Amino acid sequence: MVNKTLRVDFHTHIIPEDFPDLAAKYGDARFPVLEKTCDCGAEIFIQGKSFRKITDQAWDVEKRIADMDQEGIDIQVLSPIPVTLAYWSSPEAGLELAQLQNDFIASIAKEYLDRFIGLGTVPLQNVDMAIQEMDRAKHELGLKGLQIGSNVNGLNLDDPSLEPFFAAAEKWNVPLFVHPWATLGGERMPRHKFMYMIGMPSETALAAGSIIMSGLLDKYPNLKICFAHGGGSLPYLLPRMDKGWEVWPEIRKTEKPPSYYAKKLYYDSLVYDPVNLRYMIDRFGAEQIIAGSDYPFLLREVPSGKVVDALPSISEEEARLIHGQNALKFLGLHEMAVSK
Repeated sequence: MVNKTLRVDFHTHIIPEDFPDLAAKYGDARFPVLEKTCDCGAEIFIQGKSFRKITDQAWDVEKRIADMDQEGIDIQVLSPIPVTLAYWSSPEAGLELAQLQNDFIASIAKEYLDRFIGLGTVPLQNVDMAIQEMDRAKHELGLKGLQIGSNVNGLNLDDPSLEPFFAAAEKWNVPLFVHPWATLGGERMPRHKFMYMIGMPSETALAAGSIIMSGLLDKYPNLKICFAHGGGSLPYLLPRMDKGWEVWPEIRKTEKPPSYYAKKLYYDSLVYDPVNLRYMIDRFGAEQIIAGSDYPFLLREVPSGKVVDALPSISEEEARLIHGQNALKFLGLHEMAVSK
């Protein structure tokens, strides 16, 4: 009998159907507003302008499960839609927004234990509040990690003000999923949907590069961080980063070159092309790559892990790791990883 490969989609987003109108509550149109257009969909508005259209897959759990069954996905890892991070808001409003989403995601994960795993969010614009909500998310709600944005109001993730947050994440063994948001160069990307196609991968590379170059991974060696979209452009920039580290000793904050630390991070597999995935495996190792689709959005891979299945040179063990086992181990679900 051939054992079935467990398939975990690590990168999926969800939003409550009754998402509150914080723009009206706080008198600030920058908050995302969810307006239903029909039973099957809605539109997210920011400052009165359409930000994106979404289908009911973004909140309808039964429809989500039906899609998973059709596509052969055993488990989804749920995280908020990044635009709801709202780090620019007041800490109090940011905490309210984080808590309502954490409560929502935790309720689904508890009701459907075999199908969903929850990631929470925190108001990183206030590190003390972020740590308090991380504590609640993990120890009270049972969420298995956090999604954080790639920058905090223009501060890269290596900003000293954020270090206590990373210290607490290591102390409590809270895995972090870094998703691009508020991308760099946004003013130069109004056309061609470049924000999604170029801005997000570039933003992710900057976030990963900031962590790699900062010395955080020397100081907090057990910190677990995964970057969306295959790390963006990071895999292809690493040789240049290594060269810079070599020729400019004055910038060095790490004991070893950047490529050494890049292999300690995790990356989802959302790169679409088997050639790119092969490059990632060769550069980072199969054990650092986690299948993820970006469900339920238009740029998602259907099904999650399609690029893994399309890679002819991948071994059965590498595929097994990427499809599911790496996700469970990253999230600290070792018993589930063994049983599955």
